[in-house]
Amino acid sequence: MLQEMPLDIQWLTYALASNNALTAEEAQQMLEALPEPEITLFAQAVLEKLSAGLDESDAQSLLEQIQELVNYAVEQAAQGAPPPELTESGGGGHGIASSDVISFAGVDIDISNVNSYEDLPSLSDTAELSDEELAQRVVCLLACLRKLGCSDLHLSGGAPPFVRRKLEVERLDSYVLTEEDSFRLNTVLLPEERKEEFVAEQDLSFAIEVGSDRFRVALMQQKEGTSGSYRLVPDHICSLEELGFMDDDIVFIRRMLDYTNGLVLVTGPIGAGKTTTLAAMIDIVNEKRHDHIISIEDPIEILQTSKNCQVTQREVGHHTASYSRALKAALREDPDVIVIGEMHDLDTIENAITASETGHLVIGTLHTSDAANTMNRVLDVFPPAQQPQIRAMTAGSLRGVVCQKLIRNGMGGLEVVYEILINTMAVANTINEGKTFRLKSTMVTSNKQGMCTMDQCILRKYEAGLLTYDAALIQMTDLSVKAQLNAAWAAREAAKAKAAKGKR
Repeated sequence: MLQEMPLDIQWLTYALASNNALTAEEAQQMLEALPEPEITLFAQAVLEKLSAGLDESDAQSLLEQIQELVNYAVEQAAQGAPPPELTESGGGGHGIASSDVISFAGVDIDISNVNSYEDLPSLSDTAELSDEELAQRVVCLLACLRKLGCSDLHLSGGAPPFVRRKLEVERLDSYVLTEEDSFRLNTVLLPEERKEEFVAEQDLSFAIEVGSDRFRVALMQQKEGTSGSYRLVPDHICSLEELGFMDDDIVFIRRMLDYTNGLVLVTGPIGAGKTTTLAAMIDIVNEKRHDHIISIEDPIEILQTSKNCQVTQREVGHHTASYSRALKAALREDPDVIVIGEMHDLDTIENAITASETGHLVIGTLHTSDAANTMNRVLDVFPPAQQPQIRAMTAGSLRGVVCQKLIRNGMGGLEVVYEILINTMAVANTINEGKTFRLKSTMVTSNKQGMCTMDQCILRKYEAGLLTYDAALIQMTDLSVKAQLNAAWAAREAAKAKAAKGKR
């Protein structure tokens, strides 16, 4: 369909579709309604369509964004090459909803009839397939993950293939992958140089695109052969509202991102949704500020396009050797906001704190279970003699911590629950004095400052009807909040009984 358009309009359509603003079909219809196929007229038609119902400020912002896309389209068209092909549902991995037909290596793969695990392609004949056939088999399997509601695929030697769905591990097949099968399955999508890198290093992290889906992949060698873990990355940049953060809390999270310097941390266990929350925060900054954002990730998962900010995404191992090296280099690259995909060693944490003190807003992630442990994790990596200085630096630079996890909601789905720590004067003094054990009690009594504990969040989610009583109760540890939950449940049950009695 794109081939029927002028080249500059092809590129503009591709850019709009990649930002989930317009489909190729809609673009074709708008083009056919124009007196002539000219990019300025087309851009004006797009603006009129997308700005309907927006206020003056938002409409002006949209105009600026479309103008940037027009400039991009003209530059790309001048090089004479067409954009990547769009599927019927949109673009190539930049936030377009998945389709039932995916394109891989020029071949369309139909997954419209896949509705259960029984419909998935078998891997039992892996040894009999050519590399091309096996690549298509793996691609088809990956494409089915989103349709079946799975978040992860695991292909490991000595074990059957299995997936994670709503936090539960489920087998796909009874066939146990051999060592040879697992190596071929996990490396068949790799270019030869990356395959050689994996053989040499025995560990490899990278991202791949399948149709409009992106996957974060981690390969490793273990006693039974090769193991691969494939994490499905969200197909668009979700807002904090979409992720499940409550409106009152979003106000305070957005305020953390208003600072021109300081440290904002997103924490939680593996699989808690930190990546999507981090992407949502970057998108907020990208829309409300006019800055340079440098993001360092391993690997790049959710693609960010430059809106009001210039966004530079770097991948560890591909664009830079390490987080700490990229962070040192970033300070010389005129950044305003630095995003660190994972703060996991002393050098990275020390450089992040230093950068947050020298006029940069630093947003990073850590694997911790609560806000108090986050502070301990940050401080304990430093030698004892250095800790007083780091406590003082952290107390002065910290803006806030969002610690989250995913739990079952009791209604067949998942819900994000979280706690928020904001660096007030009381919090800063507590960190400076090394008495992080007091942070929990400070959070309990500081709701008006925007803080909440995990249990308080769970209670509010129950009161909003987002969690069942049993799902909420099993996650709580604070006896006083449990008592509030029981009172809320009793009041709800009494109201139900009264309503039922009134209908008789």
